[in-house]
Amino acid sequence: MGGSMLSTHPSTYIKGTSGEELKGKRIVLCITGSVAAIQSPEIARTLMRHGADVFTVMSPMAQKIIHPHLIEWATGNPVVTELTGKIEHVALVGQHSETADLVLVAPATSNTISKIACGIDDTTVTSVVSTAFGSNCPIIIVPAMHESMYNHPILTENIKRLKALGVEFVGPRIEEGKAKIAETKDIVEAVVRKLATKQDFSGLKVLVTAGPTLEYIDPMRVVTNRSSGKMGIAIAEEALARGAEVTVVYGPGATTPPARSRMISVETTEQMYEAVVSELKSKKYDVVMAVAAAADWTPEKPYTYKVSTHKVHLLDLKLKPTRKIIDEVKKASPKTFLLAFRAEYNLPEKELIESAYKRLLSSKADLIAANDAAKEGVGFGTDTNEVFIVDKEKNIIHVQLAPKREVAKKILDVVSERIRPK
Repeated sequence: MGGSMLSTHPSTYIKGTSGEELKGKRIVLCITGSVAAIQSPEIARTLMRHGADVFTVMSPMAQKIIHPHLIEWATGNPVVTELTGKIEHVALVGQHSETADLVLVAPATSNTISKIACGIDDTTVTSVVSTAFGSNCPIIIVPAMHESMYNHPILTENIKRLKALGVEFVGPRIEEGKAKIAETKDIVEAVVRKLATKQDFSGLKVLVTAGPTLEYIDPMRVVTNRSSGKMGIAIAEEALARGAEVTVVYGPGATTPPARSRMISVETTEQMYEAVVSELKSKKYDVVMAVAAAADWTPEKPYTYKVSTHKVHLLDLKLKPTRKIIDEVKKASPKTFLLAFRAEYNLPEKELIESAYKRLLSSKADLIAANDAAKEGVGFGTDTNEVFIVDKEKNIIHVQLAPKREVAKKILDVVSERIRPK
């Protein structure tokens, strides 16, 4: 480069690669002196991957755990390690047109939480948070410490005091005698929910099915498919972010549902069928999103013992169809809005849409999202997807290849327009 400097830091090239929920948002990440600070670069970069600009403030103790150079690399922005004549705390979150959209303290030690609650400003982090209070900038705190410290009654009171002032807390996870920092995905989900998402599903109850199911050949071997559950979980996360109360019925191997959802774990298609029907008959759901790739075939007579290849050299299996879950949704709950999914393989676009439309009619669904799993980056096991959304009037909305969370966002936009028309 002949000694010239890039105008844009290379680390910022990842912005928006996982979605644009936080596009245009400026987040101040405050790091305190917990060993959990080693997770802070990952938090910063995940926020960036969802579109955010991240500016970092480190307390003196945090700088003894991770070096500011690492954080500058992670964010592509200079790190505030001390307050100078530039009045960095005011520049970041003061009352002016370029103030940040959110202050995220992750990790937050017991010491820092109590100082914030008492209005003590003796570090870079506490001064930034104090300024954020004065400018009505939203604050999220992510505690991390030993469990015995977290259980201190005065800390408990200080957390209650901060919550009463509108501060949101994420975590901690109580494990191994420690109040560990929340998972990065849960922290980022809280940020997205706070900043980026319209609450058009607020007050709605949503049931999502996700992942594959297993059909047993014998107690150790199964018939299944390559579904990862990522699309269903992305839809559940987006529905939660938009204010819904979400239940996830998910199969084995599926990506773990979001912590704030109600989770029902199943293995077989029959178990998923029974769980969904039971939920719909016992509770009022506004929306069902049938995303799961439930197995279509099950052995007619599964073996009750392990079939040994040393004794059987040719195994004949007779398969029978499983019960179709989406065919029961409207029977169990006629007023529930049903979004169905249909995966095909290597079909021309016209035939893919026609197949989806026929399935929509037969299941009495309100919408159906279809994809072609033969395409690169589409369907099972991928982090991206491409779908065609079809309604009863055969209107078609094409959601082009994008990260599954972005696809989920566009699908829920369509559902929202149908259930809450303007």
